[in-house]
Amino acid sequence: MGRCVRQSHSGFFLEGLVLSILVLIVDAIATLLGGALLLRFWMQAIRVRPPASVAQFTFQLSDWLVRPLRRIVPGVGGYDWASLIGAFLIVLLATSVMYLAGWTTPLVLLMACQRFLQWILYGFMALLVVEAIFSWVNPHAPLAPFVRALNEPLLRPIRRVVPLVGNLDLSLLVALILLQIALLVLGMLFSGR
Repeated sequence: MGRCVRQSHSGFFLEGLVLSILVLIVDAIATLLGGALLLRFWMQAIRVRPPASVAQFTFQLSDWLVRPLRRIVPGVGGYDWASLIGAFLIVLLATSVMYLAGWTTPLVLLMACQRFLQWILYGFMALLVVEAIFSWVNPHAPLAPFVRALNEPLLRPIRRVVPLVGNLDLSLLVALILLQIALLVLGMLFSGR
C-alpha cells in the first residue's frame, strides 16, 4: 500500500514537473514572438522607423504570421491590426497549454486576455527601463533615439503634468509607477477582487 502511495505521489510530481517545464519553454518562445509582434504594431502605430537591425529582427520573426493574417485582417485606420491580432493569437496558443492541467475553455480565454494586456504593459515598462539605462550609460547610443521615439507617446502627457525637478526629468519614473498601478488593477479585475 505504501509503495502505491509513493508511486502515485512521484507520478503527480513528475507530471507537474513536466508541465512546468513545458509551460516555461512555451512561454519563453511566445514572449519572444509576442514581443516582436507588439513592437511591430507599436512602431507602425506611432510611425517610428526602426533601425535596420531592429526592423530585420522584428519582421523576420513575425512575417510568417502577419502576412497571412493581413489577407484576413487588413490595416484599418493606419494600424497594423494583423500584428496585434497575431500577438493575441500567440498568447492564446501559449495559454492553451493549460488545457493539460485541466483548465476549461472560458478560463483559458480569460487568462489569455489577462496575459495579453500584461504583455502590453510589461512591454512599455521594458522600453522605459531601456531608455533609462541609455540615459545613464550612453545617451548617444545608436538605438537611443529609436527607444526615445517609442516612449514619447507615453511620456509626453506626463511631462505636461510633472515638471522638471532641478533639470531632472521624472516622467520615466512616474510612467513606470502608473504602469505598475495598471498591472495591479488588471490583476484585481481578472481575479474578481
